[in-house]
Amino acid sequence: MYISYKIFGLRFFRNSITVYKIAQKLNSLENVNKSTSVRQNGENQVKIKPTKIFEEEFIPPVETYPGKVVEVKLGSTKSEGGSRGRSVIIGGETAPAFYSFEKRMPHSPVIAVDVFDMKISLPRAVKMHVKDVLEDPAAWARLAVEKFEADLVTVHLISIDPLIKDASPKEAVKTVEEVAQAVDVPLVIGGCGDPVKDANVFEAVAETFAGERFLFSSITRDMDIERCARFIKKYGHVALAFTPMDLNLARELNRILYDFLPKEDIVIDLTTAALGYGLDYAFTNMERARLEALMGDPELAHPMSSGTTNAWAAREAWMELSPEWEPRELRGPLWELTTALPLLLAGVDLFMMMHPAAMKTLKSIINQLLRGGSLKAPELIEWVSTKI
Repeated sequence: MYISYKIFGLRFFRNSITVYKIAQKLNSLENVNKSTSVRQNGENQVKIKPTKIFEEEFIPPVETYPGKVVEVKLGSTKSEGGSRGRSVIIGGETAPAFYSFEKRMPHSPVIAVDVFDMKISLPRAVKMHVKDVLEDPAAWARLAVEKFEADLVTVHLISIDPLIKDASPKEAVKTVEEVAQAVDVPLVIGGCGDPVKDANVFEAVAETFAGERFLFSSITRDMDIERCARFIKKYGHVALAFTPMDLNLARELNRILYDFLPKEDIVIDLTTAALGYGLDYAFTNMERARLEALMGDPELAHPMSSGTTNAWAAREAWMELSPEWEPRELRGPLWELTTALPLLLAGVDLFMMMHPAAMKTLKSIINQLLRGGSLKAPELIEWVSTKI
């Protein structure tokens, strides 16, 4: 906490100096106005009035940071021993997200689309876009890449859950193989949440697709961490270390993984809570992790992933409500997007999302922030009354 406060304290001090200078000018201007007044009939009448507001150059306070977020490559191309058409690199930051006046971001945040290996219940706003591929994960993945322009695809193997279908590791491998043949982007392999079954399935998938640098989502504290880390390293993949909103638990899990994995093979997930359901806790936790990483904490210096799809767990995102809430077909993707935005500014590198409109808008915002420059103010000034 001291480190984070130190950063903000330095900036507050510099900004206070700027405010002090402006206050001095305002005071001088007031004195000028008083000196140009004349007394007539016992009343003050201003002879000269200022015609414009004075201009003051703003110079952003520039900091340098001792720490650096490690770079992690996801996906391996044919020339690298894999089968992906392209790979993506996340991380590598040496300044807070989008602080282009300090350092430009080395790599753009990326978006993965969630795909499920069996038909599941989805919010209406999402289902209308994928209803034709709900029972075909390969076709769903192809739609996500070709139409929704996903950077990665997350394959959620929920059928392996012992309480659902209890599908075997062999069946899971077949599903991943179908998806891998349908698209050439890097893959994220999601489990069912059962620590034993996930480990068994992850190992089977890791061995079958050795060298592909898939991201296994996720490795948790209740799993056999040593076993999982060993087969992830042996077969050339990446671990997603998942912990609840506690940085000490994140450090603890990473310290265990460091005994078996290089830091370049670890991405962290600090838990995403939806808008209205704890989002403020989520993004402040992630922001704190990123700032401490930049200040030199090696145990938090990893790219961050967000399960932004959690936004759809908020009933306000998908329920039919009274007219003032507007149609859920619009409200839902806005809920997912609004969940993603503060996490983007906190430093998240990888977003897992569902709705194509939310994804497209987030990508547009990312590109604008990376490109820099000023927006067209006249088009934005009446945003409150804009009709969609």
